[in-house]
Amino acid sequence: MRNSSESSYDLIVVGAGAAGIMAAITAARHGKKVLLMEKLSKIAAKLKATGGGRCNLTNTLPNDEFMSRFGREGRFMTTALRSFDHKRLIEFFAEIGVESHAPDGYRVFPTSHSSSTIIAALEEEMSRIGIELIISTRVEQLEHDTRCITGVSTADTTYFAPNVIIATGGLGYPQLGAEGDGFSIASAAGHTITDLYPAMMPLQTKENWVAQCRADTIAKVELRIDHPKAKKFRAKGDLIFTQNGIRGPVVLDAAREITPLIEQYSEIPILVNLTKGLNEDRILSHIKNEIHKNPEQPVITHLLTLLPESVSRQLCILADADPETGFNKLSGIQRDRLIKLLAWTPLTVTGHEGFKMAMITRGGVSLKEISPETMESKILKGLYFCGEVMNLDGPCGGYNLQWSFASGYLAGKSITL
Repeated sequence: MRNSSESSYDLIVVGAGAAGIMAAITAARHGKKVLLMEKLSKIAAKLKATGGGRCNLTNTLPNDEFMSRFGREGRFMTTALRSFDHKRLIEFFAEIGVESHAPDGYRVFPTSHSSSTIIAALEEEMSRIGIELIISTRVEQLEHDTRCITGVSTADTTYFAPNVIIATGGLGYPQLGAEGDGFSIASAAGHTITDLYPAMMPLQTKENWVAQCRADTIAKVELRIDHPKAKKFRAKGDLIFTQNGIRGPVVLDAAREITPLIEQYSEIPILVNLTKGLNEDRILSHIKNEIHKNPEQPVITHLLTLLPESVSRQLCILADADPETGFNKLSGIQRDRLIKLLAWTPLTVTGHEGFKMAMITRGGVSLKEISPETMESKILKGLYFCGEVMNLDGPCGGYNLQWSFASGYLAGKSITL
């Protein structure tokens, strides 16, 4: 790839992340002259960090189920996924020399389990098909004649094109350069930007007992939001206690629902099932079976068959139950309280660390102003959007990266029609 010496193109893509790169490749493969612009000194900085560097590309869910995980706005993705679903994404990477697999039958990774493999292949493909790349250059504004796009301007240069794709991402991962540039650019062009919230991040809790459980990861936790505004929400996955709260996949998924609520209500109660889905009756039955096998053992011994010791002891403290006493020697109130806590442990989310710890952004350019069939703006002809800059975000597990690739593909293809 080389720096551009000419300033007129068929397409200018602003932002060299997953969505922007896919848009640029798709258009260039159809013979279009493409300029890809990136403000950082390297492309795909956020992609490199995805999945802890392992790069969870997508997942194997059918399109309808995939879209449902994005909530009520998920149907917006219909055309993009029909054009470029997880099977097509896997084929695309195979075409450019990257094999992938789904070790758990669900999440898809490159077989190298390294995002560097993905980025190297994308760079090679962009070079092969002649995409021009300008790095370390910030796009300041769109150029247009109130009806149609004519190009973009930096601090000292204007580049011309009848098509511009905004793929600048959101505000998540600011340490990797996220500043929300695309929001201000789109807003200046007349687009509505919805409220923006950090998402997919650790959460802070009012309860300080969690700090005593930091050494332990709890698998297969179910999390519910115990608030009228989100009664239907459920998430499942591993949970990790921290010095001042909780993190882990189940928390990341819940955070996108909770952060807007915290801003409105300050405190959000949640309930977590730490016992792999066991309800009160099954927990009681389990403990009775343990008592039958070891009638002289204290409560803590029986709880250790369900949970790590640190968590078991903290739940005993919350239930006002002596962990060294036999279960049958506890009062009826203590037994009932302990069983209820084992089935659903209450926590109160009180805050978070803002966008500096957020992997994605909730909110963005209003979907009402974008055509789902093309990703083109309904306000300005020749302006397109893809990826996280739009008001559409999903849980962890390859959802957001698949959406970035799919929307980038559709936007890049649309300018060739």
